[in-house]
Amino acid sequence: MPRWLLPENISDVLPREARRLEATRRALLDLYSGYGYELVIPPLIEYVDSLLTGTGSDLDLRTFKLVDQASGRMLGLRADATPQVARIDAHILNRPGVARLCYSGSVLHARPQHPLAVREPLQVGAELYGAAGSAADLEVLEIAVASLRTAGLARVTIDLGHTGVVRALLDLAQLPPEAEDDILAALSTKDTPALIECVTGVTTTVREGLIALARLGGGVQTIAAARKALPRAAPIAVALDDLEMLATRCGADEVTIDLADLHGYRYLTGVTFAVHAPELANAVLRGGRYDNIGKAFGRARPAVGFSIYLRELVGLLPADAPNAILAPAGEAAELREAIRALRAAGHIVVQRLPDEVADAEPGDFVFDRELRYVDSGWRAVARGGTSS
Repeated sequence: MPRWLLPENISDVLPREARRLEATRRALLDLYSGYGYELVIPPLIEYVDSLLTGTGSDLDLRTFKLVDQASGRMLGLRADATPQVARIDAHILNRPGVARLCYSGSVLHARPQHPLAVREPLQVGAELYGAAGSAADLEVLEIAVASLRTAGLARVTIDLGHTGVVRALLDLAQLPPEAEDDILAALSTKDTPALIECVTGVTTTVREGLIALARLGGGVQTIAAARKALPRAAPIAVALDDLEMLATRCGADEVTIDLADLHGYRYLTGVTFAVHAPELANAVLRGGRYDNIGKAFGRARPAVGFSIYLRELVGLLPADAPNAILAPAGEAAELREAIRALRAAGHIVVQRLPDEVADAEPGDFVFDRELRYVDSGWRAVARGGTSS
C-alpha cells in the first residue's frame, strides 16, 4: 500500500472547497457575533471523563481514545464540540446569567456516521445557556435558519420535533425500562405492527397515543392532528404549543413536524430540529434543547443550541471560482505599485513568476482581467476588452 494513502473516510480539502469552507465559516461566526454569541475554542483532546459526560453511548463509540503518557489517564479526541462548550460554560466561565457561546473546529470520528461520511467533519455551532423558556429556543432556531441563508441555501426547510411528547406518554404508561426500549425502537423505525405488540399492556388512551405517534408526521397541520390524537396531558399540551410557536416564527421557508423523531432522545430534553437534504444521508444541521448537561460539572444549566457540519453544507452550494486579475512578471516600481493598489482595493491579483509557463493558468481562478501597460500606466483590462 502506498505510504501516502489516507485512512478510509479521511480526505484532504483542496483549494476550491477550502476557500468556500473558510469563507462560510467566517460569515457564520460574524453572524453569531452579531447576536452576541462569543467565540470559544475548546481543545482537540481532553480526558474522556469530561469529554463524554452526559452524552450517551453513541458518542462514546465514535470517540478515538488513547492513554496520556504524562498522566496515565484515558484521553479522547473530540467527536462533538457541544459537550466541551457545556463544560466551559458550567465549569470555567461560571457566569450567573445567560451565556451565549459559539465555536468552530474539526472533530474526529472513530466510526463514520454512514459509509460515505467523512470522519473529520468541520463543526460550527452556537449554544445558549441559562434560559429555559421557549424564547431561548426561538432565538437559537432563528439563528440556525439565518446560518443556512448566510451560507447561501436558497430554500430552508426545518424538521421540528419534541422529546417531551414521547416522554410524557411513557410516563403515563409506567412501563419497565426494557419495555420502554422496545417502544422507542419501534417508534424510531415507525414499525406500527411492532409498536402495537409493545403497548398491549397499557391503558387504551396511552396505547392509542403511542400508536398515533408513528403516523404523526408531515406539515404544520400535524400539530392540530396531535392535539386530537394524543392524551390531554399538560406536558404534551405545552410541547405542542411550543412547536406551534416555533413553526410559525422561526423564519424557515417550510416546516415539517415529526413527533416520533427520536434522534438524540437520551440526550435531548425538549424541542429538536434538523435540516436534511436529499443528497445527504445525515442532517446537515441538528439542534435542540439539552437541559442539565452541566450537572456533572457541578452546575446544572438549561441549554439549547445547534451544530452544523460545514463540509456537508458547503457541498450543497454551487461550485464557483473567484474572479482574479493576472499580472505579468516583472519588478518595475510602477507595476508593483499597481498590483499593491489593486490588492488593497480587494482584488485578487496573481503575478506570474519569471520562469512560470506562459500558457498555464495558475490556481483555481477565473482570470477575467489582466494587467497591461495602457496609456502610460498599468491598468486592469478585460481579457480581449477594454480597461476597467
